[in-house]
Amino acid sequence: MKYLFNPHFSFLQKRTLFLQTLLKIQFFFIKIEFLFKIQSFLLLKFEGFEVFVEMKDSTTDPIGQNLIKVISNVCFSVFVFSVLIITVIAITYQPPDPWESSRALTRVFTQVENATFKVDNSVLKTGEDVASSPIEAPAGAFALVPITEAIIEKSEENLSNETLKSGCEDVNVVNCSDPRVLYTIERFNLKAFKSIAFLDYRTPVNGSKPNECDVAWRFRNRKERSWRKYRDFRRFKIGFTDDCSYKVVHAGRWRSGVNARRPRIRVNSTRTSTRAKIAPPVIDEEINDTIPIMGSDSDFKNGRYLYYSRGGDYCKGMNQYMWSFLCALGEAQYLNRTFVMDLSICLASSHTSSHKDEEGKDFRFYFDFEHLKETASIVEEGDFHKDWRKWNKAHKKKISVRKVKDYKVSPDQLLKDKSTIIWRQFDAPEPENYWYRVCEGPS
Repeated sequence: MKYLFNPHFSFLQKRTLFLQTLLKIQFFFIKIEFLFKIQSFLLLKFEGFEVFVEMKDSTTDPIGQNLIKVISNVCFSVFVFSVLIITVIAITYQPPDPWESSRALTRVFTQVENATFKVDNSVLKTGEDVASSPIEAPAGAFALVPITEAIIEKSEENLSNETLKSGCEDVNVVNCSDPRVLYTIERFNLKAFKSIAFLDYRTPVNGSKPNECDVAWRFRNRKERSWRKYRDFRRFKIGFTDDCSYKVVHAGRWRSGVNARRPRIRVNSTRTSTRAKIAPPVIDEEINDTIPIMGSDSDFKNGRYLYYSRGGDYCKGMNQYMWSFLCALGEAQYLNRTFVMDLSICLASSHTSSHKDEEGKDFRFYFDFEHLKETASIVEEGDFHKDWRKWNKAHKKKISVRKVKDYKVSPDQLLKDKSTIIWRQFDAPEPENYWYRVCEGPS
């Protein structure tokens, strides 16, 4: 009956084993009772046929047979009662958890087995260690001091004591170039966004209405250890107080001050292409998001590339796009190849204010391209095609290309491929043409 208290047996296993044992014991008692009956029958038969007939016709049983029945019934009742008690105990019994004991935990985590592996006493760096020692910032990255109330007051002292407006005759027109407008917006931002460190502001410009001003600034989260700076530009509705000083009536949403945004110069191209052209990114002094240069023809020939053609992930949600992009980038790193990257992305309608798909968006505007090119080997798709055509025109020996038309071809099958370009094509209908399908299954 030890299995009833064994924690490794389930309740169904315990019940099955218990019923089997119960049937065996009951069958044992039946055999004993049958043997007693045979014995009584044989003894009476030897006493004579008449006695046997008399016993058969008698209304009362012999004393020995009645005694055997009483004993068997008593034993069976005791057995059934014992079985019920044991069953209740087995069901309600909960063995102690060995992991609850602090002594057991200490023994498990401190005991060193006599194995063939050496004990690793090295210090393992965690995410906290990496965060506490950020990468080295470029020169001048921390030169900008966050703007505080004391800095604003000191700047105001340098202004002349002339009145802002003579009697506030025209309260519907705001001179956005007035420094006091900028100081008012700076104070408003310090109160409204306490978790943000504002580094510098650009001179406000006129908005869409006479009492609106667009302002651009660079900022960083106060808790962020990175040296990188981010940019925002918003539209503010400016009003006047009783003493003719400026006040912020309303602040626009994220990047609503389009007039304060740096102008973008579109690239004029005479080439016809089905893909949308992208505008060059805004040049920032601290952020280097320039496109890596391929180099000479020999460098292009000696390289190894993984090229993903545009699939069904285009114009899908950002979650699907990120998962597919990371899948492709991970395969390139696994194959030790340079990933050919299309910087023109499409924003799905769920991420746009117009609720329509918007093509021709620059990847560098939404992601940290500088960090990406520092940690992974990538090349821009346009430069890649240009160097590819240039090589094929100048040399008789063409670049070796392996075209993979099925996502079921796993990266392991391409690991030993010697082709210069592995070109994954996603021409099948959805959902067979999603990039992330490459990373499904054993991959």
